[in-house]
Amino acid sequence: MKAFIVFVSLCAVAVAQVEDHLSKSCYNDIDTICKHSKLSPKDSYCSAKYGGINKVQEGLQKFVNDHFTLSFHYLLMATHFDNYNKNRPGFEKLFRGLSDDTWEDGIELIKYITKRGGEMNFNLQSYFNETKPDAELYEYYAVGKALDNHKKLALEAFEVQKEAANKAKDYHDPEITSYLEHEFMHKHRDIVKLAGYTSDLNKILDGPDSSLSLYLFDEYLQKQ
Repeated sequence: MKAFIVFVSLCAVAVAQVEDHLSKSCYNDIDTICKHSKLSPKDSYCSAKYGGINKVQEGLQKFVNDHFTLSFHYLLMATHFDNYNKNRPGFEKLFRGLSDDTWEDGIELIKYITKRGGEMNFNLQSYFNETKPDAELYEYYAVGKALDNHKKLALEAFEVQKEAANKAKDYHDPEITSYLEHEFMHKHRDIVKLAGYTSDLNKILDGPDSSLSLYLFDEYLQKQ
């Protein structure tokens, strides 16, 4: 008798779970909208949202804003090296390229957010808005600043990925973690190039003819 009661209880729990799952569905929302019109399609389950996008969306939005803000910072640095006074076309090319790359990454992030059913919020404060852009820097300091900026982006990707990797039901989203790993974390390994530039500049500026060495380094950057 006891075994029968336990069996019936388990069946009741299973049925309740199935009913709960069915109640949170696009089909059920369409039925509700058609019958009562109390639920708008935007707020229903009839969207591309699934997994942990609701919980991770704000982190992704801030990641986008940081990319766009940093892109403008790099553009200011590029114009600084392109004026008649500095005349460093190699450094101008380097920072304009960094500006273009961060801008394009921001665009791709927006596309990804919308594919997952989210939306973009441009009103979130960017980390790179906290201080005034350091546009007028000497070559060595400018490259060092770029290295710091890209490390910040890399660590921010880690934070969003860690949030999506959370085992909690509302957060866990392996698809988001996979996207960040393949599209950003692997790419951020290229900051070793900026680290190499800082090392090279440190050596040549400590030499007997730093002005000539810096000119030749700028020529090298033009060819990259």
